[in-house]
Amino acid sequence: MKALVAYYSRTGATRKAAEEIARRLGADIEEIIDAKPRGGVIGWLGAGKDASLKRLTEIAPVCRGPAAYELVVIGTPVWAFTMAPAVRTYITRHGQAFKKVAFFCTMGGSGDKRTFRHMTGLTGSAPLATLALIEKDVREDQCGREIEGFAARLAGDGA
Repeated sequence: MKALVAYYSRTGATRKAAEEIARRLGADIEEIIDAKPRGGVIGWLGAGKDASLKRLTEIAPVCRGPAAYELVVIGTPVWAFTMAPAVRTYITRHGQAFKKVAFFCTMGGSGDKRTFRHMTGLTGSAPLATLALIEKDVREDQCGREIEGFAARLAGDGA
């Protein structure tokens, strides 16, 4: 099954997880780029506010159209117990093209269940699998086993 890993990352933790998931699946990878500056304290505060208000944002055009893939694995950091605005925008714009989905997130400690519920609601499809990772563990390369299991579950579904 041809797979795409699409992700947004503000600090690099979600990127690191996405790259490892894509490597293990043999999938293509697409970074979702938020046009709104999210750096520094002001960017961080605005990011949390935009996420909690479920706002969309402007994102760069995608290079890989998700319609060309049988599986789209979507990754997001957890902000205010939900997905990042860039991921919300990506799903809103491209969700009708998703055939099958899986989700992963990176977080400080909680919010994954609500985030995955929001993502499921937007895509209109139950994910084949979900994976919640603690950001600190990702940075310290302590998630290999969890990522391997996630990739194996997806491969078992024909990914």
